[in-house]
Amino acid sequence: MDLRKIKKLIDLLEESNLAELEIKEGEEVVRLSRVPKGGVAVAAPVAVAAPAPVAAAPAPVAAPAAAEAPAAADALPAGHVVKAPMVGTFYASATPGAPAFVKVGQQVKAGETLGIIEAMKMFNQIEADVSGTVQAILVENGQPVEFDEPMFVIA
Repeated sequence: MDLRKIKKLIDLLEESNLAELEIKEGEEVVRLSRVPKGGVAVAAPVAVAAPAPVAAAPAPVAAPAAAEAPAAADALPAGHVVKAPMVGTFYASATPGAPAFVKVGQQVKAGETLGIIEAMKMFNQIEADVSGTVQAILVENGQPVEFDEPMFVIA
């Protein structure tokens, strides 16, 4: 299915009060679900042979994670929060066994590497966008991270 068609379907879902929309075009199936509390609609290709309950399973799993995010944001220390720019796996150092790029209490300058996110076999450096002292590291080495998830607090 064409990406433009999927974007149009997302717009249609956002403009309506529908909770879910499923479109079948030949062998391709696209299911869009609205996540409660201002979440993001998810577009995921679904295999035709897969039963509908299996395809619907990921949506309920995402809802509790979205509900927990505001509670975690309230517990953050004061300072500038560096958030994950993408979904992937966080690594605190360049290689296993190497020292971490930063530690709590360490001074950092804007542009300095704080960690790495691996996404689709690409390693993306996460850089400090402000200078200051690392107040908290909110993710652990090897932990999967979501888009916009708080990772570091710099004051």
